Amino acid sequence: MVSPIIPLSLFVLLLSVSLVNSASLQQSFVQCLKLNSGRKPSLDSLIYSPSNPSFTSILNSTAQNLRCLVPSAPKPEFIFTPDSDSLVQAAVICSKKLGIHFIVRSGGHDYEGISYVSQIETPFIIIDLVKLRTINVDIKSNTAWVQAGATTGELYYRIYEKSSVHGFPAGLYTSLGIGGHITGGAYGGMMRKYGLGVDNVIDAKIVDANGRILDRKAMGEDLFWAIRGGGGGSFGILLWWKVKLVPVPPTVTVFTVTKSLKQGATKILHRWQEVAPYIDERLFIRVIIQPSSAANKTQRTVTTSYNALFLGGASTLLQIMKKSFPELGLTRKDCLETSWIKSVLYLADFPSGTPPEVLLKGKSTFKNFFKAKSDFVRKPIPETGLEGLWRRLLIDDSPLMIWNPYGGKMSQFSESDTPFPHRNGTLYKIQYLTLWQKGDKNPAKHIDWIRKLYKYMGPYVSSFPREAYVNYRDLDLGENTKNSTSYEKARSWGYTYYKKNFERLVRIKTEVDPQNVFRHEQSIPTRRF
Repeated sequence: MVSPIIPLSLFVLLLSVSLVNSASLQQSFVQCLKLNSGRKPSLDSLIYSPSNPSFTSILNSTAQNLRCLVPSAPKPEFIFTPDSDSLVQAAVICSKKLGIHFIVRSGGHDYEGISYVSQIETPFIIIDLVKLRTINVDIKSNTAWVQAGATTGELYYRIYEKSSVHGFPAGLYTSLGIGGHITGGAYGGMMRKYGLGVDNVIDAKIVDANGRILDRKAMGEDLFWAIRGGGGGSFGILLWWKVKLVPVPPTVTVFTVTKSLKQGATKILHRWQEVAPYIDERLFIRVIIQPSSAANKTQRTVTTSYNALFLGGASTLLQIMKKSFPELGLTRKDCLETSWIKSVLYLADFPSGTPPEVLLKGKSTFKNFFKAKSDFVRKPIPETGLEGLWRRLLIDDSPLMIWNPYGGKMSQFSESDTPFPHRNGTLYKIQYLTLWQKGDKNPAKHIDWIRKLYKYMGPYVSSFPREAYVNYRDLDLGENTKNSTSYEKARSWGYTYYKKNFERLVRIKTEVDPQNVFRHEQSIPTRRF
């Protein structure tokens, strides 16, 4: 069947109608905002429509996955950047009143871009919390109130400003929006000592489906439980977290030791699986795995880089490593003693000598076209399994794997303490990535490759369910469709992310947001009980 050709004049007319509708929608939204927030000054500087010269730069500003920003991806009617809690509150009220679907962005790190693209529901708007980044650190009470639009790096810096012996156990990447980051769990280099970010949250403020601002006491313990690991965008808009600071020593030690296949990488990594989850809880040794050029530069090999943080001095670290993991061959020359804030820069891969003030810029060091997946491992992968993995990694142009050890404090929480269930018995988490460049004529081949790799890894990872990390969102696991956030469909990925906690999340969602105001491709569904 031949598609009809649309005359240019008709196309221009349709475009103009669309722009008029968008403009009238924006106008109605602004009027409603003023009415419900008591805001008298103009709101023009807070709203970016496609006709605004800054629209594209604002849309792209914090978006991490360039795959979700291609020209064919749906674009919002406009982006609203509230600069106060009351405007976020008004935005929820007005979106409901006008029937506008909205999605919320704090840092733009969602792996499938659902904080800045809606593939299932148009038209939509973005409520971008980028202007909400106040941080109030109180060393006397060992706490901090942090607005959702602030980044992990900004929080770390503001703590460092007040104290060199305090920190917070959250992400290794310093441009993560703290609002969304903690809603999924928030792991980092101190997780084996202090647990996740969610394990160190003591209060919060959210806007609920009725447009009310609620703190922990007002929202109740069920909802407070749900927002600490139940994923973003299902229960409300997170405004503030109140977090508990943790002690860090004046001196910490970091190191990176790389081993190639010729240097025994397979046997060393097999041993790492047996050691890293059980070693001293002050020590976090992750493994970054990727292909690299062999010595002759005509062939590729696989390298494994052991990238670590130890909450203490080098001499103590070397004693621990000599006793528990001598296979790595760590030497004093490999170790760098530094402060905790500088270890943040080291683990985030900033160049040596970068001043801590760079953390205030909130700039991402990772913007790529990529597809990602995740797994949790409960028993060591045999050497034969690792050798099969190496062969598959060498097929793709730019693959990357990161293995993060669990154990320590992580094993002391039950699966139901928070919605994040990957606790006791988990040896480590795997993150899989495939990256490609702009202009790649066949990006589908990379996605096909990572799906095949994921299938290969099935026998070696957790099962019933095969677990995944919600902050490494993966729409291959299943997704809601327009006007259909069904419980039956959502169970497939719900149990993958939350295990049995999914059922409690559904009950809470049904109670606090029965109209499903907060929804996206993998939001928690409601259910009639």
